[in-house]
Amino acid sequence: MSGACCAPTPGGDRKNPEPPAVRPQASERDRAQGLRAMLRIPGGTYLMGGDDADAFPEDGEGPVRAVRLSPFLIDATAVTNRQFAAFVRGSGYRTDAERHGWSFVFYALVHPGARHLVRDTVQQAPWWLAVEGACWQAPYGPGSSWTELANHPVVHVSWRDASAYAAWAGKRLPTEAEWEMAARGGLERARFPWGDELLPRGQHRCNIWQGRFPQVNTGEDGYLGTAPVKTYRPNNLGLYNTSGNVWEWCSDWWSTTWHAAERPETRRNPAGPPSGEAKVIRGGSYLCHESYCNRYRVAARTSNTPDSSTGHTGFRCAADLPRAGR
Repeated sequence: MSGACCAPTPGGDRKNPEPPAVRPQASERDRAQGLRAMLRIPGGTYLMGGDDADAFPEDGEGPVRAVRLSPFLIDATAVTNRQFAAFVRGSGYRTDAERHGWSFVFYALVHPGARHLVRDTVQQAPWWLAVEGACWQAPYGPGSSWTELANHPVVHVSWRDASAYAAWAGKRLPTEAEWEMAARGGLERARFPWGDELLPRGQHRCNIWQGRFPQVNTGEDGYLGTAPVKTYRPNNLGLYNTSGNVWEWCSDWWSTTWHAAERPETRRNPAGPPSGEAKVIRGGSYLCHESYCNRYRVAARTSNTPDSSTGHTGFRCAADLPRAGR
């Protein structure tokens, strides 16, 4: 089944833009506070990947393999609009969406005042609309504002934007292996961060689509778009919303085959192939549905180009452990 609902790519006028200017870092005090607030994930070996009956083998979800990681730090939540606003204030940074003047918004979420600003649709996924002026500050297009969603994950951020924020904060993006290990919450080969049942005891544990995609979303989980970053219970390691809500950028270049062969670089602190055309995104979003894109399973994966931005893609940061004495 296609992943077009997951990751529309930009049109030809938005390919290979000039990279954003390098910006200064946050203050040393703020960077230290940010590191102290992160979760410490112990090193060790875990089983990465999946072979679920409803998996997408063409995405390279398998093989299930033993991967060993060194200890690392990771954010409990995706980066919020409030946090990203502090970055913009402190650095003067402009995102790819702002510099190019548009981004993709799900059709049902476009602000009424922005409907005349729709410039294009995605041919194979017409529910994605390219809206002029849509960006992190106006997530549903002009007329909407991030301030009403301050504790929601920032969206309309490209991989390059996420990397710039991470560098400013003294952090980095997680590798795909780190992201999956942390997302699993210590559970081995479970389909979701909390276990194998989507609705344990009838309770919603993530923000995904309910109803008939893309026409009807009943909102039974409480949300039609993004949810605040600490909605639902965290997993056993303390991470929130690693299934659903927003896709999250990882540092790795995308490949469906690089990781299959058993080699030191694929089994010990793997960082992905040395080059590529797209970057890995993980976790699924509020648009995922079992009938079309059930990539909210913890082993699921897909990708998008580094300059792409959408209304359902964000990120969380990782970091190496501080050196002793620092």
